[in-house]
Amino acid sequence: MSYLRAPGLGPIVGHTTHESSRIWIRAGDPGDSSSALDSERRTIGVIGILKSNGQIDPKQIHYFRLHREFDRTGSFELGRQQSLFKTTKTTKLKPKSVYRVRVGTLTLDDPMRDDEMLDNDDLTMTLPQPSHWATELARLPEKKSEAEFRTFAAPSNNDPADEVSFLSGSCRFPGLLFKAKRADKIFKAVLKEAETKRNGTEPSFVLMTGDQIYADTLNRLVPIGRADSFEAFQERYHTAFGSKNMRKLLRNKPVYMILDDHEIEDNWTQDRLSYPDKVFQVNKSQLFTIAIDAYMSYQWSHGPRNFGRRLFYTFECGGYPFFVCDTRTQRYMDDDENSLDDNHLIGRPSLGDSAPAQIDRLLAWLKSHPRKLPKFIVTSSVFAPSPIFARDGSSQKRKEKSDSWPAFPTTRRAILDCIVKNKIQNVIFLSGDIHCANVAELSFSHSGKNLKAYSITSSAFYWPFPFADGDPSNFVHDSRKPEQADPFLLGDGKTVMHYKAWNFSQEDNFCRVDIDRANAQVVVRTFDDEGEIIRHEVTGAKLEANLPLAPW
Repeated sequence: MSYLRAPGLGPIVGHTTHESSRIWIRAGDPGDSSSALDSERRTIGVIGILKSNGQIDPKQIHYFRLHREFDRTGSFELGRQQSLFKTTKTTKLKPKSVYRVRVGTLTLDDPMRDDEMLDNDDLTMTLPQPSHWATELARLPEKKSEAEFRTFAAPSNNDPADEVSFLSGSCRFPGLLFKAKRADKIFKAVLKEAETKRNGTEPSFVLMTGDQIYADTLNRLVPIGRADSFEAFQERYHTAFGSKNMRKLLRNKPVYMILDDHEIEDNWTQDRLSYPDKVFQVNKSQLFTIAIDAYMSYQWSHGPRNFGRRLFYTFECGGYPFFVCDTRTQRYMDDDENSLDDNHLIGRPSLGDSAPAQIDRLLAWLKSHPRKLPKFIVTSSVFAPSPIFARDGSSQKRKEKSDSWPAFPTTRRAILDCIVKNKIQNVIFLSGDIHCANVAELSFSHSGKNLKAYSITSSAFYWPFPFADGDPSNFVHDSRKPEQADPFLLGDGKTVMHYKAWNFSQEDNFCRVDIDRANAQVVVRTFDDEGEIIRHEVTGAKLEANLPLAPW
């Protein structure tokens, strides 16, 4: 007789819409040892929706694949995905509705050769009807197998919602030895705020903008804690996503993730694939392959998949569009050692219309939405402010060392030219990375002088070394001041971008962003690891920012 097991990791509530939600798990098979997966055991995911009385609906139980090549991880998109059993139909979820689901794993004997594939039809011949598992799902432990989420509001004739809220943050250092529990502390506060209504609105999702794990715990040049095998990357993900508070958050709120450098290696660029590591003799191609295999299994697989197997993606919530950039696997530097102009942060521009690159897709996305509708561009690296040592007039070497937007003027100019030329209002950049929260207002001269654009940075969830980086004095506060001068000239040779930044904080933090259509503004609040709004060290004022937008 077979029984269901609780997931080894998860469930995670991923990409959600008004009629669907993607639920992710990893199997915990007793025959496995770290990344050595038992080749004679196949694992299948089983998911069921709970009815209002708390019982499993036998008509809404589905099988889904947990592939060994993805470390026994997998997801099922409720409301949209076809069940393995063709006789079992999935039905669209209802907008703005709360759902509870139970997820388990089933282990099957699998004597097939490793190089043979078993298609869905052949697999289902060995399985009982999904309804068979209703009682088994119900007996699984809630904390390890149950997820709860609310679907988004339905689109209304292209009319965006009056209010939408979400949470944002980045950079969760794992913590060393007994400090590991400190790395998990803030997620209790994140979940509490995620369930808190302000002005009648509860956050719809949590956005994590990079460094969900630290593959290089200290630094890529420090051998202690450097991940260079799949087992090491696997351990990072299990430790991060399996910690008490984060695991509870991930199974109770839709979450969107994108990678930054520490999912691979500190300050990663694709150019490292072409030259060896002279210090540790690490094969960078092998390191990159292992890192991205792990990333796709543990982060990419529960997000949207708009562009095939590309890591960047788009989604909408309440009619407000988000473009989540991949600024790491398509980051190129040093093609021309004497110029920054051939550096590209989100891929080189395409050479033809048949295969648009990420930058081309982003520019097309910007132009495809109503000009005044607030649009969010997620970029792990901070769009503004710039580091003091990498601002206008700094050397090429220092800009490239900064690992930030000043080293990629071509990409930056392409985006800003598109905004100004097409008079696109209310563009808001969402970032992390720098271990120092802040907000910044972007302004433009000449034809762009009436445009509204902002940058919101939330970082870090946990970073125990504030003396090492993230000091507010390290970043430009006002790009017009002579001692901080950082003008950025656009492609027309006349328009200049300037910015002002404020509400800096090095405390462990996350941000809440509230879109307020009635007052044409976005409200940004910065919270500490206790869930309290952070106060300015000198004035005592709460770190709240009301960012005025052009009415839409």
